[in-house]
Amino acid sequence: MEVRIFAVGDVVSGGLDFLAARLPALKRALGVDFTVVNGENANAKGILPRQADRIFDAGADVITLGNHTWGRREIEPYLDDTPRIIRPANFAPQTPGFGFCEVDAPFGPVCVINLIGRCNMPFGPDSPFFAADRVLKQTEAIVRLVDFHAEATSEKLAMAYYLDGRVTALWGTHTHVQTSDAQVFPGGMGYVTDLGMTGPIRSVIGVEPESSLNMFLGNPPRRYEAARGPYKLEGCLFTCDSRTGRCTAAEAIRIE
Repeated sequence: MEVRIFAVGDVVSGGLDFLAARLPALKRALGVDFTVVNGENANAKGILPRQADRIFDAGADVITLGNHTWGRREIEPYLDDTPRIIRPANFAPQTPGFGFCEVDAPFGPVCVINLIGRCNMPFGPDSPFFAADRVLKQTEAIVRLVDFHAEATSEKLAMAYYLDGRVTALWGTHTHVQTSDAQVFPGGMGYVTDLGMTGPIRSVIGVEPESSLNMFLGNPPRRYEAARGPYKLEGCLFTCDSRTGRCTAAEAIRIE
């Protein structure tokens, strides 16, 4: 059975309203069967429970997070109570929440895994490669999806070659810039280095340009300001066979 998986890039401040307004119709137009949204920046650095609820209401089946998971402490009990919002599986084992989830979709069970890279990240998570191995041993789902929240393109590509043939699709998040390399790997895994973001077009990865320039010019630090619209939604559409778990097509998506 052919199914379509839609992965949506990091929702940043200001992008949540755009996601809520546009995602339902976009899913219908694309014939989407399952949707994963990265929401770790919905509250700039972190996400609040009410913002996670809005992302689910907009049509997300699973929400993934990243290095700003703990930006708002209010999310911690929500992570324990809501298995369909996941934080990186290679975080320390005592942290709240879950690193992967299994969802009973109409076409069968789907395993979604969240991982975080170690290159240029300000803390020391476990190896995402070994964490992926551990999770894959625990699931019998045929359709397996991975959000790899990482800074380095080399680390994302290395993970792609490591998991090709073992997962249905792997996409990168975190850098907020959509890459042009959506493809299907030889082993049948869909891949894109970065989905992009859902947020303001005229911005520096979601931030008001003047705020970002202030830092790069060496001026005294000040609080970042979220940029205003117009907005965009970026992601990748993966077409796969739910019986084999193999991806047959990967297409970058961008709407304004």
